[in-house]
Amino acid sequence: MAANPEFIEDLKTVTFTLDGREITAHEGETILQAAKRHGIEIPHLCYKEGYRADGNCRACVVEIEGERVLAPSCCRAPKEGMKVQAESERARKSQKLVLELLLADMPAQGKSPYRDDSELDLWAEKLGVADPRFPERPQPAPDLSHPAMAVNLDACIQCTRCVRACREEQANDVIGYAFRGAKAKIVFDFDDPMGDSTCVACGECVQACPTGALMPVGDVGHLPVDKKVDSTCPYCGVGCLLTFNVRGDRILYVEGRDGETNHSRLCVKGRFGFDYVHHPHRLTKPLIRREGAPKTPELLDPARMHEVFREASWEEALDRAAGGLKRIRDQYGPKALAGFGSAKGSNEEAYLFQKLVRTGFGSNNVDHCTRLCHASSVVALLECIGSGAVSNPVADVMQAEVIFLIGSNPTVNHPVAATWIKNAARQGAKLIVADPVRTEICRFATHALQFRPDTDVALLNGIMHVIVEEELYDQAFIAKRTEGFDNLRHHLKHYAPERVAPVCGIPADTIREVARLYATSKASMILWGMGISQHVHGTDNARCLISMALMTGQIGRPGTGLHPLRGQNNVQGASDVGLIPMVFPDYQPVGDPKVREFFERLWDAKLDPEPGLTVVEVIHAIEKGQIRGMYIEGENPAMSDPNVAHARAALAKLEHLVVQDIFLTETAGFADVVLPASAFPEKTGTFTNTDRRVQLGRPAIDPPGEARQDLWIIQEIARRMGLDWNYSGPREVFEEMRRAMPNIAGITWERLEKEDSVIYPCGKEGDPGQAVIFTESFPTTTGKGLFVPAEFTRAAELPDDDYPFVFITGRQLEHWHTGAMTRHASVLDAIEPYPVVQMNPLDLAGLGVAPGDLVTLESRRGRVSAYARADLGMQRGTAFMAFCYNEAAANLLTNEVLDPDAKIPEFKFCAIRVRPGGELPPRIC
Repeated sequence: MAANPEFIEDLKTVTFTLDGREITAHEGETILQAAKRHGIEIPHLCYKEGYRADGNCRACVVEIEGERVLAPSCCRAPKEGMKVQAESERARKSQKLVLELLLADMPAQGKSPYRDDSELDLWAEKLGVADPRFPERPQPAPDLSHPAMAVNLDACIQCTRCVRACREEQANDVIGYAFRGAKAKIVFDFDDPMGDSTCVACGECVQACPTGALMPVGDVGHLPVDKKVDSTCPYCGVGCLLTFNVRGDRILYVEGRDGETNHSRLCVKGRFGFDYVHHPHRLTKPLIRREGAPKTPELLDPARMHEVFREASWEEALDRAAGGLKRIRDQYGPKALAGFGSAKGSNEEAYLFQKLVRTGFGSNNVDHCTRLCHASSVVALLECIGSGAVSNPVADVMQAEVIFLIGSNPTVNHPVAATWIKNAARQGAKLIVADPVRTEICRFATHALQFRPDTDVALLNGIMHVIVEEELYDQAFIAKRTEGFDNLRHHLKHYAPERVAPVCGIPADTIREVARLYATSKASMILWGMGISQHVHGTDNARCLISMALMTGQIGRPGTGLHPLRGQNNVQGASDVGLIPMVFPDYQPVGDPKVREFFERLWDAKLDPEPGLTVVEVIHAIEKGQIRGMYIEGENPAMSDPNVAHARAALAKLEHLVVQDIFLTETAGFADVVLPASAFPEKTGTFTNTDRRVQLGRPAIDPPGEARQDLWIIQEIARRMGLDWNYSGPREVFEEMRRAMPNIAGITWERLEKEDSVIYPCGKEGDPGQAVIFTESFPTTTGKGLFVPAEFTRAAELPDDDYPFVFITGRQLEHWHTGAMTRHASVLDAIEPYPVVQMNPLDLAGLGVAPGDLVTLESRRGRVSAYARADLGMQRGTAFMAFCYNEAAANLLTNEVLDPDAKIPEFKFCAIRVRPGGELPPRIC
């Protein structure tokens, strides 16, 4: 973790001499750290900045006056007046001997054969160590069992950096150090091949290894890098900073960068999920549907692409795309058009896209995946505390005494965020996990509440009942900063733990214990995921969580607060810039006359005062003939919408559909015009992560063939729709965004180029930005938070004799969203190539099904087949599937019924039946 220079200036210092030179060390620094800060080199191998110092390699030993033995400088703190020598004859001979012994163990007797930048080779060269005098050891065979990483223990120097990376940084506990003496070695689990172990392929060990004993698959260690490009990760909302290592026009490998969100950590997707950009199925030329090519609700196999589409010039394709949209607008009116933007694209692209729909199409029919993600969370947050943003960054869990995690599986969906939660738990924080599925992170929990699906409100009301009954609430905070508590207190009388326990399946005593733990700690933080939001009562779920924080005063301070973990890399930013139908940028209501007047002046256009249609409402409006044309950029509703059979039938019915994407997605198969766009590593732009951090993404490579920048394409459509747009690039768009959005007004492009990441709110240039918000008041009309009671209601569709199982959808670690990117990434696809359904082993046994057998799942809306996977974390009577497999699209089963407040579908609960056997259709990719 990089030190904060301002913080360092306030630390106490000691002065000591190193090789005759007087230097200072800050409090807590070691001799090695102080030397490095002063530009003095001491050889080291087992030491890595940010990791716990181990002191086992002894390459960094120094001589200290008055002491009989040499000391490892990575572990030794200097004292005032201490005299240290790193270059004395005794210290240097010892350092060289260590290096010589280690070199003797290398398979090439003196050089690592796996990477040209081996740290061992580097120090050997600097100290003049070559041609070791010692015999070569018997060399272990390579382990090439993993699709992502090669294990070459013949180059292992047993520095244990990989052990610390796996156990202490990522807290995955896969790598260990086993056996004794000459047989001692690094092992995976119980000395399993890496590919058979529980390794989650985060690659932290690869990044930690100094010699190439652990390397990415392929000969990347000997390929010189032409350039290194600092950027961000395009996957989940954590927004890890990373560096692309590029040769020619190919990304060779990726390294984590020391950003505030990840401090160099990455997950399997962020480290190994980038070769999709080089996939041969990338769209490289505009496509126009052939005359007479029918549209049917079935998915188009890309192998038949040229039967359905013909290639076209950009001029023809853009004219056809915009011309069709303009015709529908002029013939049927502005509200006959709709646009779906993308949370995968940049803030600048999302901003221009929503502006195009509002000023070019003439309505507010614009939305994106937030409607299927955290819409209910945002609605509840806006209603109760006046802001849809998270109150505290994820890393604030390190300052929490209690972490309440509900409806989220972060080790799968937000792996790097999960590392902070695991680290905090190991440092003493109490972790409470509440989820219908017992997930991996439960092994770090003090309390794992595996409640019955659909009973969130009952459980949370039961917890709040205890807080009120035992007077554990913060009376001063409630009086000063909230309103409506009396209504909530009256409402909670009906939710005693003894009454809700039979409903939610959690013992009353446990509910009471958890309530006391959360309410009485000095700092309690709540994090949640789509297990809370994707229900017909998703807004009620979030209302309960907000009330818990308000009644205990657990908000507005470090280590407290509310954090709905965002699912996609820029879903926060896309929402911030107005890519939703009821608000303009910065969540300013479209129905507010003063707000509308401001944007009409800024955009020089007359704006619709009525909120537009949401994602699912648009699909229904197509069916009714109200929506006739659409422009979809980077979204894939043919896979992501609930009841996708219905969604696909609607897309096939459109008179005119324009799709802008990097692959011929399932949605693009229904298009009249397909526009080849730029992938994440091919563009410049800003992206806002789940912590409210605005971060700069930089291009590492060029788009392939004739594919163009998304920003350019949106502008070309706008011009043909009659808008006089001439933005020179993302920087100019960002400047307009600053005028439209008070929360980011103080963030300049120049600052982002320098700092990479700035947190908002940041109202004035030079402001540091606020990591923790709501410290004094809430951005409501009264400045107070509002308690909104939530009644316990059931899901829209409950299990019965015909459909006895509960079906839950979500994501897999290796795949993301609808799989358009990750299923084209070779490593990710190799790890998880087939659709699986996770079920309790007793349920599988009851069906006469063995793990790995095909089963068929059927709801009232459709059926899919997938391979059975036994999972002890699943409750009896439940089944879980990821929604990324087009040959087994989980959303064929899900229910499209909506939360009445947020209009979000109920992805996390519907009734299904399961039978042995089935037929898996061919994969479409």
